[in-house]
Amino acid sequence: MCIDVGSTFTKAALVDVDGGALLATASVPTTAATDVMEGIDRCRAMLGAGDDVPALACSSAGGGLRLAVVGYERAISVEAGRRVGLCAGARTAHVASGPLGEDELAGLRASRPDVVLLAGGTDGGNAEILLHNAAALARAQLAVPVVAAGNVEVLDEVVAVLEAAGVTVYPSANVLPVIGRLDPLPARERIREVFIRHVIGGKGLSVRDDFRSLVRAATPDAVLVGVELLADGTSGAAGVGDVLVVDVGGATTDVYSVVAPRGEDAALHREVVEVLWRSRTVEGDLGVRWNAPGILDAALTERLLSAQQAAALRPAALRRAAEPAYVAGSDQERETDVRLAELAVTVALRRHARGGKDLREVMLVVGSGGVLRNAGEAIRARVLRPAVRDFGGGWPVPEHARTVVDASYVLAAAGLLAEQYPQAAAGLLRSALLGSAWTA
Repeated sequence: MCIDVGSTFTKAALVDVDGGALLATASVPTTAATDVMEGIDRCRAMLGAGDDVPALACSSAGGGLRLAVVGYERAISVEAGRRVGLCAGARTAHVASGPLGEDELAGLRASRPDVVLLAGGTDGGNAEILLHNAAALARAQLAVPVVAAGNVEVLDEVVAVLEAAGVTVYPSANVLPVIGRLDPLPARERIREVFIRHVIGGKGLSVRDDFRSLVRAATPDAVLVGVELLADGTSGAAGVGDVLVVDVGGATTDVYSVVAPRGEDAALHREVVEVLWRSRTVEGDLGVRWNAPGILDAALTERLLSAQQAAALRPAALRRAAEPAYVAGSDQERETDVRLAELAVTVALRRHARGGKDLREVMLVVGSGGVLRNAGEAIRARVLRPAVRDFGGGWPVPEHARTVVDASYVLAAAGLLAEQYPQAAAGLLRSALLGSAWTA
């Protein structure tokens, strides 16, 4: 049983790991107000899965994983750290560059991070600011773990300074070992470890020990693993090639992409921080419930709406922000949801793709989120059309992609299965996702 404990809904999928077949799915409102295990137990009962059926879970409940990045220079190590956090399924709550003073530490405390990613300096390069910031964090008494991923030449000293102050430290390879080359995977694994060991228990989501033992990753991290598997395949089966995923949620719209660099991009590194070819971006102002007004503001900036059109939609957007559990009860209200989703997809894709990625060779576009899951084919095609038809968006759109909706949320399930059951995970993606793709 693969479980995704979301902020609003808890979804579960029962998978036959021998063949990767999707046997059944269940979804219930997340029971965060009491104990999230209550919702998981309901899903287990709905699926007819007894206690002998093993389970794996990911979670974004309780606000997910809040990351603060502290680095040497915003354009280099801070940007590198921010990108690593996005890959690890974290929401970047705060960034700070240069030597930390009292004002910077106050801002860091106010952001209420779950973990701090401390970066700075290339290997063998500048170490002064990294050491200064380690000492500042040591005296700050934040009471949160620190992933140290800066200049490896002084890593032992950084760890010693922090541990002497009682800070839990996870040392990692440098996220930016040389200018222009990003190495996100070691820090990504460390952040995942922090999430499982510290954040899940600290959110107060459950008083039961079995919840902590179930959780393997933050939900966005699990989804990215599923997207990577979809693109790459396994040793026994080829993947589909370049993949683009857009997930329209109530609070954010997330975009994932896994692409292979080609031509000059395959051989050259950027002057500052290279493009991260496997990445996720989170648009915190684009949510069809909590942040619906932000969609209108962004659409105005992108000239997707006129002022009059935005004014007409704003009362409905404000109602959704004030009432995140609101369910559209009329055709007109459902049309408003679709329009908000369409705008959110357009803006989120523009922001993601303008980061320098060439997405023309994307073979598969995947849509996710409740608006898409509960819609008919015509609505799904309309909401996802910007992914292949936004010719005025300032980014190279996919030229020959197929499109599909992850109606059963199997990307997260596949990500959870990938390490222990890679063949089953790949089979699940083929059977439950690829079979319903259409030509865009």
